Amino acid sequence: MRQSPANRILLVIKTEGPQLAAALAARLAISSEAARQQLTKMAEEGLVEAVSDATTGRGRPRQLWSLTPAGNQTFPDGHAELTATLLTTLVAQLGKPALDAVISAREAETLKRYREEVCAEDVQSRVLQLAAMRTREGYMADSWQEADGSLLLVENHCPICAAASVCAGFCRSELDTFRTVLGAKVEREEHILLGARRCAYRITPL
Repeated sequence: MRQSPANRILLVIKTEGPQLAAALAARLAISSEAARQQLTKMAEEGLVEAVSDATTGRGRPRQLWSLTPAGNQTFPDGHAELTATLLTTLVAQLGKPALDAVISAREAETLKRYREEVCAEDVQSRVLQLAAMRTREGYMADSWQEADGSLLLVENHCPICAAASVCAGFCRSELDTFRTVLGAKVEREEHILLGARRCAYRITPL
């Protein structure tokens, strides 16, 4: 099904960060005026907001459009409120060891699934396989090779953000899983829970 202009705008901003209206118009193959009208309507709905960018030097600051919290919530959230409530209740009733057991069980199950599909001989191919799996799971992942030879895995969305905000152990578990499955050095350089737009991992072959 063809996406509406609003949904396409949300997706571009979500995956590529704040955008100029002119850049969005070019991506959607519509006029700049049509893009501005769409953005104005979406701003009235609380989905996007314009922020002045004065980093370009002299002249009038540019307007960059970014997602609001409501705009981010239009993407899958893995039943955020219910998840957070269940985890909080679990800790309150059974203690932190029970939550640690849940995280360990999830890690073991995830590792088993990933090992079945992330099985290429070289690290770069394994990263591509992992990115494909993560995208199917709702993380909107992508990967590429940097100029220094390292690899970057980027996740533009976190469908388990609510769970991770309650317990950072989920993030630690995922990082450990990546290192095991890829058989490489993996360092998280950007983290959604720390205010970044995305989670980004730098991967270096051992």
